[in-house]
Amino acid sequence: MAENIKDVTSENFGEIIEASYDNIVVVDFWAPWCGPCRTLKPILEKLAKEYGFILAKVNTDENPDIAQEYGVHGIPDVKIIKDGEVVDGFVGALPETRVRAIIEKYIKSEADKLLEEAKMHLLNGDIVSAEKIYNYLLEKYPENRKVILETAKFLIKQNKLQEAENLLSKIKEYEREHFSQAQAIKELITFKKECYNQDIKSDLDMLFSQASCFVLEENYEEALKLFLEIVKKDRKYKDDGARKAMISIFNLLGESHPLTKEYRKKLSMVLY
Repeated sequence: MAENIKDVTSENFGEIIEASYDNIVVVDFWAPWCGPCRTLKPILEKLAKEYGFILAKVNTDENPDIAQEYGVHGIPDVKIIKDGEVVDGFVGALPETRVRAIIEKYIKSEADKLLEEAKMHLLNGDIVSAEKIYNYLLEKYPENRKVILETAKFLIKQNKLQEAENLLSKIKEYEREHFSQAQAIKELITFKKECYNQDIKSDLDMLFSQASCFVLEENYEEALKLFLEIVKKDRKYKDDGARKAMISIFNLLGESHPLTKEYRKKLSMVLY
């Protein structure tokens, strides 16, 4: 068992609370007879290794006093403790993506930290250092969907289009949350071609090319402004290409992003 994954009893639970002042503690209330607990167990252990938080496993059959103190009525019941206080939690065997989203509110994984570092290298023009980080992350976290998505974007910027497509093909259609993002990133290949389009024959061609370049620069607001302008001027341009491009950006950003909400509304007003 990893050092940060601990079986906890009434005798040493106070040590865990003390540890929460230095690190996030995730307390998993479980029991041997509980099926959903067995489903959740490998997810929590995997994330504990990835994020480095303390996973405290409390067998409620053997430690009913702790369960009672924390108001546990059904299991699995997970409590997130920070600075001695319960700050969040959930009941039931949630899927990994939802558990990950809850935990990410309080702690960043090594992968997240390194992805941010890679972006800083890119901003400073240090492509070699960024590439080393992406390669390391793919080797260490080959199934991490965020790593795959961010690395694919990097590869597209480096014009390694086939490598990017191969990477994105790992994300299957049933993975609803990540599949739409993967498809949107595949659209970056189209945006790249349009950005470097030399066959500019009209103002709309110029606008579409500029907007595509903004997408590659991750200046999504300016890209959405220009694509919306094209929709207003000529809905049929490039077989409704500007509207489709906006949908791709929405998928790339996610439904909860402020730009997605703002420009979905603006697009609807123009269309209807």
